Amino acid sequence: MASLKEIKTRINSVQSTRKITSAMKMVASAKLHKAQEAIENMLPYQQQLTKILTNFLSADLPVQSPFVVERELKRVAVVAFSSNSSLCGAYNANVQRMLLQTVAEYRELGQDNILIFPIGRKVEEASNKMGFASQGSFQTLADKPSYLEAAALAEKLMAMYLDKEIDRVDLVYHHFKSSGVQELLRVRCLPIDLKSVSQSDEREELVSDYIVEPSAELLIANLIPTVLCQQIFTAAVDSNASEHAARVMAMQIATDNANELIQELTKQYNKTRQQTITNELLDIMGGSMK
Repeated sequence: MASLKEIKTRINSVQSTRKITSAMKMVASAKLHKAQEAIENMLPYQQQLTKILTNFLSADLPVQSPFVVERELKRVAVVAFSSNSSLCGAYNANVQRMLLQTVAEYRELGQDNILIFPIGRKVEEASNKMGFASQGSFQTLADKPSYLEAAALAEKLMAMYLDKEIDRVDLVYHHFKSSGVQELLRVRCLPIDLKSVSQSDEREELVSDYIVEPSAELLIANLIPTVLCQQIFTAAVDSNASEHAARVMAMQIATDNANELIQELTKQYNKTRQQTITNELLDIMGGSMK
């Protein structure tokens, strides 16, 4: 049986750990509040903008875009979003598992034809362990999402797609649904999937009678880059909010476990102390009887 000193040392150790996890929970909660407000304001705009684009491209207009054309799949780019730090539950593990599944699907293309763009240190380390050379480091985009950095990445991907260096772009990230629920998604970014038009509302009919000024070509040329840049940025903000939510939950569970362990150790300490006192009394009584 452990001595009183050992049990007291464990109690102090767990109490110190509880202070750390409780503080980390409060910090993550403050960050989550800002990130949640950002994604809740951003997501409806991005969804409506994408809907306008796909609706327009699906209409009976003479304008065509190279970003819509399906090509033979030879090279793919996978943009995976994770965090830069741990202590956020299974958040990073889920991203790594989805990345592994995605790579397995494209394995027949050859490892050199699968380009990984890791957003975050954890997924960057995972891709390096898998034997893939990272196509850049985007740790700041994971920690503090910036539209300029997201737009630069989107423009790079669009240029590679136009030059036929890649034939598809997939995004792997967590979608923030609530503080307790984050959904892991894999979304095709390029080529633009016109089949997704009005999937959110099947009763809504596509508008095909457009009056475009100054020209349809100019509208397409400006709208598509805006939508794709916005999609990358929204995924970064969405992933960032999901990370903070996952960390809040993880630190809450750790704090609750620490409280339970402290209660059990306190009971064990009191029981051991009581048994020690009882043994001492029995020794005293036994000595006096002699």
